[in-house]
Amino acid sequence: MALRLVELTAENLGAAVRLPPAVGEPANVAPVVHSIAEAYVSPAAWPRVVVDGDEVVGFVMASWDPANEIAAFRAGVWRLNVAADAQGKGVGRFAVEQVAAEARRRGIDRITVLWEPGEDGPEGFYRRIGFEPTGEILFGEVVGAMAV
Repeated sequence: MALRLVELTAENLGAAVRLPPAVGEPANVAPVVHSIAEAYVSPAAWPRVVVDGDEVVGFVMASWDPANEIAAFRAGVWRLNVAADAQGKGVGRFAVEQVAAEARRRGIDRITVLWEPGEDGPEGFYRRIGFEPTGEILFGEVVGAMAV
């Protein structure tokens, strides 16, 4: 795979919103279309797509809000969606590494992520790539943090 992180554009928008989960489908992450709507109204949002060649294989939205009163929302991964046939191939890891690199470029040394607890949730993935639970729970979700 030759993965790249690129800005969300009119050209890749259609492919991005087709990433799982579909709207209304039960999942541990919101559909990309919800994330794009949130990005439209939140200046802290940083939506990007992961491409392999010309194919959109993932979506990541980070948040950069260093003045947020809630530490978990100052810098980190807000959403991560990966195409079904690209899961398990390093797309999610690549996306998080790119968020970490952007954090370093911004002078930030810690990023966070929230995940739904449960056996079918993404906790294993986030822990494997370096996030550790902080012991904090927000909105029923576990807060994980990683030094970058």
